[in-house]
Amino acid sequence: MATAKSTGESTQRSAPLTLMVTLLRVLIGWHFLYEGVVKLAAEKWSAGSYLASSRGFLSGFYHWLASDPTILRVTDLMNMWGLTLIGVALILGLFTRTASLFGALLLGFYYMAYPPFAGLDFGAPSEGHYLLVNKTLVEMVALLALASIRPGIQLGLDRIVRLIVSKLRRSSGTDSASAESAPLSTRREVLAGLATAPVLGAFALTYNRQKEQEAIDAISGATIVLRDTNLAQLKGALPKGEIRGMKLSRLILGNNLIGGWSHSRDLIYVSELFKAYNNDRKVFETLMLAEKAGIDTMVVVNAQFPLFNRYKRIMGGKLQTICQVFPKEDDLFTDADKAIDYGVTTPYFQGAVSDRFVQNGMVDKIGEVVEHIRKQGYPAGIGAHSIQVPIACQKAGIIPDYYVKTCHHDQYWSATPRENRQEFTVDRAWSPDHNLPHDNMFDVFPEQTIEVMKSIEVPWIAFKVLAGGAIHPKDGFNYAFKNGADFLCVGMFDFQIVDDVNIAIDTLRQCQVRERRWMA
Repeated sequence: MATAKSTGESTQRSAPLTLMVTLLRVLIGWHFLYEGVVKLAAEKWSAGSYLASSRGFLSGFYHWLASDPTILRVTDLMNMWGLTLIGVALILGLFTRTASLFGALLLGFYYMAYPPFAGLDFGAPSEGHYLLVNKTLVEMVALLALASIRPGIQLGLDRIVRLIVSKLRRSSGTDSASAESAPLSTRREVLAGLATAPVLGAFALTYNRQKEQEAIDAISGATIVLRDTNLAQLKGALPKGEIRGMKLSRLILGNNLIGGWSHSRDLIYVSELFKAYNNDRKVFETLMLAEKAGIDTMVVVNAQFPLFNRYKRIMGGKLQTICQVFPKEDDLFTDADKAIDYGVTTPYFQGAVSDRFVQNGMVDKIGEVVEHIRKQGYPAGIGAHSIQVPIACQKAGIIPDYYVKTCHHDQYWSATPRENRQEFTVDRAWSPDHNLPHDNMFDVFPEQTIEVMKSIEVPWIAFKVLAGGAIHPKDGFNYAFKNGADFLCVGMFDFQIVDDVNIAIDTLRQCQVRERRWMA
């Protein structure tokens, strides 16, 4: 009687533990199953980008997995089916110890691919971490704990397996257990074994309903699908030019979209939208994709250098920088010196500032800045919206290493009527009258730009070639290259990069012969 009472009390005490351990196992199983099913359902899902971008201590191993198509395919299949099968096993409580150990091993691989140390976890799901601890590590330890618990204490199919094995042993005479030590109720064991099976049905129902309502896009806690435009679509290598010993890709990444300067005319929300889209993570992805596509140079301002240099430090980026500097009438050199301290490749006198200096008769100050930059050992450029800037500089004998001058035609709807155009209005005139300037035109007299630049034998980086998004790249690139530009500076979102690089490659093939000879 005492033994029966003791057994009953023990069973009563273990019931909450059984329920909590089972609940923990089922929840982790749900997560694994979801991650696996999402990847199996996704068209052409691959862990290639995730593996190739690993910055962990074992990054060489992960890069090797991504380097060979056959190895990568095997890795993808093991990942997708491993997650799915482990998830099913954990939910059902079948081979729990084995599933827990393999699940912990898989999570260990994920953890080491992007350890939550400073700078090493970029590209991993942005669900936060606490120094060395993140969700992946917590889940891995939980699985190890589950593996250490006797399966019989949990609800699940392992109970039925044990029941079947026990009966087989008794029937064969290999199990010497007495009838009294056998399970008191086979029916109770079967019900306990099937207790979590309905969870699979609930998962299937929930998944199908969500799939009908919206496309499922998991940034899996274990893995992540980086939105990487297909680089295999590139039509070739992006050609390069040279400015005073500095080789640059003919297409240069602009910084306005990243900085939130949209030039969106009277659409007042667009700049904030740009900044919301281009968070630090998205900027890193954009720069990574640009480098992979063959773009090796980016225009920046000093305020963007901390983020840019962080990208180079963490991701090992090789992008060069052309920095806009903003000299002041009473402080010509500080901004240029700051760019040099940040590690700029080449600074140039920003266009809106040079417009103002020329308009105010201070072209000699532009020359002083150019010479100051050169004395530091750097190529020096001059930016301009107004064609009067290069005219004045050439007349004053100020010859930069390159010009950064706007270039676009006026055949688009929001262009200012020709009779209402005036020099020195770019980035300054904001009229509510549709027929007057309102952040809508950046090369006010394009024909004059083309004619003047023909006579200037200095490399020309053309910018605003799409007039702030009003001209299609095929049209804008062709117009600028055909009319003398040596390089194009173009702001691009990540999803535009491969297309724009291909357009640049096609356009350059067609523009080898032109009136203005190639200066770089």
